[in-house]
Amino acid sequence: MILSVNAELHMFHSRPTIGYVAITSTHTCAVVDDFLAAPRELVAAAVARQGQFAMDPDNYYPGLELPLGGDVAHALEAFFNQHIRACLGARRTLHTSARLALATLPGNQLNALQRLCHRDALTLPAGEGVAASVAYLFDDPAMGGTSFYLPRQPDQDTAACLARAASGELPLAPGYMTASNDWFEQVATIPAKFNRAIFYDGTVFHAAQIARPDLLSPQAQSGRLTMNGFFRYRRTAA
Repeated sequence: MILSVNAELHMFHSRPTIGYVAITSTHTCAVVDDFLAAPRELVAAAVARQGQFAMDPDNYYPGLELPLGGDVAHALEAFFNQHIRACLGARRTLHTSARLALATLPGNQLNALQRLCHRDALTLPAGEGVAASVAYLFDDPAMGGTSFYLPRQPDQDTAACLARAASGELPLAPGYMTASNDWFEQVATIPAKFNRAIFYDGTVFHAAQIARPDLLSPQAQSGRLTMNGFFRYRRTAA
């Protein structure tokens, strides 16, 4: 557990300022400024637990992660349900997880899939959806926010592109994806800002907008520290 239970119950501003950015004609990103009530305390907690951050070999995140306790996930879920759920078409939350994350890998160490945008779920049961959130906990906006993409090719060709990337057969320049390419069109970018959080449909292709990987650091105090959330939910009936 990162914070005390009392702190977790009051993690977020009760009356947040929320804006909305259209990603596509059917998908919206919710942008919450002044997200955490005491963001520097969470940064300090991350610094105090620096040695507990680790790479997770089971996902493609390009850096170090630290899972947050269930109390934090429950508090984040409550915020999602009260303020965000409706704009993403969610009816009932099924599961929520939360973690701290530090992007650390230089561009020449990324594997092929890490050089492309991604989705948080490839398939979902009927009637279910997935959403994600990113809260930026670093001061330098040049470390990058988040960009969203649409495939340029039909679904079958996009799937083949990703399969070729996974097998190492797709020629990709080393580095983070920060612009449109032959397969994906960048359609929106949300700049980073300290204590800003974004919430979006995880089935939309997205990627961290890391144009300056030279700024990345494995230190929580000075690196690209974020709090990431993931939500599975029942969709609102059409």
